[in-house]
Amino acid sequence: MKKQKHNAEEPEKEIINDTAQQEQEANQQTENQTTEEEGDKIADEIAELTQKCSDLNDKNLRLMAEFDNYRKRTLKERSDLIKTAGENILSSMLPLVDDFERALKAMETAEDIVAVKEGVDLIYGKFIAFLLQNGVKAIPTENEVFDTDLHEAITTFPAPTEDLKGKIIDCASKGYTLNEKVIRFSKVVVGE
Repeated sequence: MKKQKHNAEEPEKEIINDTAQQEQEANQQTENQTTEEEGDKIADEIAELTQKCSDLNDKNLRLMAEFDNYRKRTLKERSDLIKTAGENILSSMLPLVDDFERALKAMETAEDIVAVKEGVDLIYGKFIAFLLQNGVKAIPTENEVFDTDLHEAITTFPAPTEDLKGKIIDCASKGYTLNEKVIRFSKVVVGE
């Protein structure tokens, strides 16, 4: 009986082993399928990331090229602007040059000095008006308090009166501002 019992247990063990083996094979197939699916997902993600990387690289190259073109264009525009910046002002000054030439010609044959002086005064007035139109103004100096932001003291002189101490007595060279920025300081004599 023991032999029979032993024999009866063997088929059960074989069935259990077969079942366990089938379960292992099923698990391996499932794992293989899962691994294949994960591998496919990873391959898809890699392909997608590679495409994104390629797109970003392309965009970066295009952006760099656009920036380089922009830089070159602005340098050219700035260069052209610098070359022609004074063109408008200089072309506006040409009529003044014409007036001076006519005045010089008139001085050669003129006998009336008063008329020549009036003509030169008119040209001077026209020139000062031109400067004002372009934002250039003379810095006031007569009896003004000395200001280092506007004036340059070339010398000091004893003040003739007490109220002229620290004030400008004489102006050797006029100063000018262009749109409130000093472009030339007034050279002045200051009272001590």
